[in-house]
This record gives sequence, structure tokens and C-alpha cells, in this order.
Amino acid sequence: MKKHGQSVHADIEWLHLLISEWQLIADLSMADLVLWVRESTGKFYAISNARPSSAPTLFYRDISSSSSDAPKQWQAGLEQAFSTGEAFFLASEVFDGIKSRLEVVPVRRRASSANEDAVEAPVAFISRHTKIDATIQPNKISINYLRAANDLLEMVAHGQYPDFNSPTGSKRGAPRANDGLIRLDEDGDVIFASPNGVSAFNRLGIDGELEGRSLAEAATRVVKDSNSVDESLPLVLTGRAAWRADIESATLTLSLRAIPLKADGRRVGALVLCRDVTELRRQERELITKDATIREIHHRVKNNLQTVSSLLRMQSRRSESEEIRESLDQAMRRVSAIALVHDTLSEGVNQDLDFDQVFDRVLQLTGEVAASHNTTVRTLVDGKFGQLRSEIATPLAVALTEIVTNAVEHGLANRSGVVLVNAVRNPKRLNIDVSDNGEGLKNGELGVGLGTQIIRTLIEGELRGTIKWFSPREGGTKVSISLPLA
Repeated sequence: MKKHGQSVHADIEWLHLLISEWQLIADLSMADLVLWVRESTGKFYAISNARPSSAPTLFYRDISSSSSDAPKQWQAGLEQAFSTGEAFFLASEVFDGIKSRLEVVPVRRRASSANEDAVEAPVAFISRHTKIDATIQPNKISINYLRAANDLLEMVAHGQYPDFNSPTGSKRGAPRANDGLIRLDEDGDVIFASPNGVSAFNRLGIDGELEGRSLAEAATRVVKDSNSVDESLPLVLTGRAAWRADIESATLTLSLRAIPLKADGRRVGALVLCRDVTELRRQERELITKDATIREIHHRVKNNLQTVSSLLRMQSRRSESEEIRESLDQAMRRVSAIALVHDTLSEGVNQDLDFDQVFDRVLQLTGEVAASHNTTVRTLVDGKFGQLRSEIATPLAVALTEIVTNAVEHGLANRSGVVLVNAVRNPKRLNIDVSDNGEGLKNGELGVGLGTQIIRTLIEGELRGTIKWFSPREGGTKVSISLPLA
């Protein structure tokens, strides 16, 4: 039973990988694709479909969104394919009044990432639906595109496409079939180059036609003087590995993707897709520069706030007035709480931050307060704050610093105790409770000092939330905060 479960999981993972890669087959085929599985009841179930970007679609509604069985005119072909495990071809059929060709191809998966042998039984089937249009005559481009699509479908039938080693990241500017297609033989020589592919390499600095030339040798002459060459570039230019790489000249950046073509387990050539991503890469470099600048700004703000905090601490120590010393200490903690947020933002690449990390450091400030009052305070945190935008994190950090500090200074009143913080988050709101087992509110009334005014201003004014103070029957003080996140 365990083996069966592992097999089903492997089938699902393989189909996910296939769906992430099969748009290329649809574009090269200039046809619609539907992925079919068969339920134990015998019903055929479409789990996904892909429309071509290179031709009109036959399906104006998703086939996979229908919970009904396959259309009657397809069932015989699907039945034959699922029964025999072999491909099925129907020269002509009519769907929604449009003539098309139907082909059903088995999908097999590799036994493992370390073993290129395919499992014997198909895990699913792909139906390819090609519109029959007598007005469109075959040409060199369409013939080569269809040949490439057929080669890929043949590899799908033998568990050789997609490749476990294919890059899975959705890198911006990943090339597509219509951006530029080059076909290589097993030696890496070009046997077909689409017009867009030729133009892309011409703009890179390679003169003339590509067909009959070694793509790697032609490209090497362009990048030989470059200081930054992707180390995987030779594997991509020769089509020896399913990988992506960028190739750059002084004025152009091409994104390349290689797909080795195999037959009987042997590499017989490759497809190389190319796309001009010069503007995309320029924008990415600008974003990286801006991100670094923003992080540096947060770092400098943090340093400046820490300097202010140090000056306040020095002034506090020199003051002879207990009241002035306490006010300076409070100001120092508020500045330090803001510095914590900027310090965390300086370490990330966006303006959202993990507030749980910030709050852990807020509690360190509370520990300093407890130490100064010669008390032992345990702080317990239940729940997660999660990721918060910086415009929420900064006022919330200051407010919670103030609330927890008040619990230690006034609620526990120079004695040991516990401060419990509970955070409950849903997509729309963040609810926070801060409670202690101290004296509770005097006469059940809330003070009107500066700290309370700051907390109300931050929570109700800046964050547009609600806050309530009360003393539970079991004693102590509880502060409840509710903040909108949407």
C-alpha cells in the first residue's frame, strides 16, 4: 500500500512538472492540448488544458473546468489509447462546428531523477486538437515548429520530457517559442533558425545566417572579450543540458533556454529558445540598485536613532531629577523601538518584515526595564504576528513597547510576575492581547499620562484600530488591540 501511495505521489509530481512545461508544445504545434486521466469508474477527466499563443484556439471555454465526461466524439479515441497504452490519431473530427485533427499521446514518467528509464504504464494522456484550415499553406517555419512539437510529444510518451534537471524558477524574460527558435543537431550545428531567432543573434553581433554554423562557436566570438560570462552558457549553446543562461554583448542581452532532444535514450539534437531581454535586465539591475539604496537608508536611520538613544541615555545619567531621568528613559525606549524596525528593514529586500522578529527584540527592551526595577519578569508569547508592512510595523512596535513597559513598571509594581502576549491573525485583522498578573487598574480607571496618549494616538489614529484596557476578575490588567490589515 505504501508503494502504491508513493507511486501516486510521483505521478502527480510528474504531471505538475509536465503542465509547467507543456505550453511550449502547444505553441509549436499551433494546437490546443488537454491532459486526461481516467477515474476508477471509467470516466475520463480533463485536469488541464493549454491554448496556443501561435494560433487561434478551438476551445473558448476551459475543457478542464467541466465536471462532465469527455465529449462523445473523443471518447472512442481516449478509450483506445487508455486501453492499449499507445497513441491514437483521427484525421478529421468536428468540434463546435470546426474541423480539426485529434491525436492522443500517452504520458509516461521517469522512474526517478537518477534513472532515465520510464515506467511502463502511462500515467495520463494528452489529446492534441489541431484546427484544419485549408487557406493556410505549410511553410518552412510551420513545418519545423511541428516537427519540434512532435519530437517533444514523442519524448513525453517515453518519459524523457520534461527533464528533472530543467530550471523550475519563473525567471523574468524566459524565452518562448515565438521569441526565437533554433534547432541544433547532435554536434551543436544549426539546422533551422526561425526569423526571430536569426534577428536576435544578428543584433547580438553575429553576422549572416546561422544555419550550417556551430552556434557555440559563433557566439563565442561575440562574448570572448566579456568580463561576465555565465558558466553554464557552453552547455546551453551546444544543447547538452536542459538549462537557461544569458548571453551579453555591449548593447544586447539574450536569454537562452536549451532543451535536449532524445530518441531511444540518446541525444539527437536540441532546441534553443532565445529572447531579447535587454530592457528587462536593465530594469532588474535598477531595482537591485534601488533595493540596496533603500536598505542603506534604513541602516543609516537606525544608526542615527541609536545615536539619539545613546545621547538620551547619557543625558538621563547626568540628570539629578528622578522625574526628568524617567522621562528621558521613556523617550530612549521609544526611539529604540523605531530603530528596531529600521534595523530589520535594512536586512530585507522589501518593505514587509517579520514582526515576530521585531517583537522578540522589543521584549529585550522590556528585560532592561525589569532589571532596572530589580524585578524578575517572564514574557510569554502565544501566536504569530506574521509579515507586516513597514507603515504598520513602526507605530505598532512603539505602541507595544509602551504597553509592555507599562505592565512591567506599573502593573507588576516592582515585583516579579508574568506578561502574556497573544496574537491572532486572519486575512483582514490582527488581534493582540497583552495581559499581566499585577495589581490591575487603580480604582478600575485608566491613567491619562503621556504614555497612554501615545498609545491611543498610534493605535486609533495612525493604525485606525481599536484598543481597550480592563482588569479581569482574576486580577491584573489586560489590553486588547484590534487592527485592520486590508
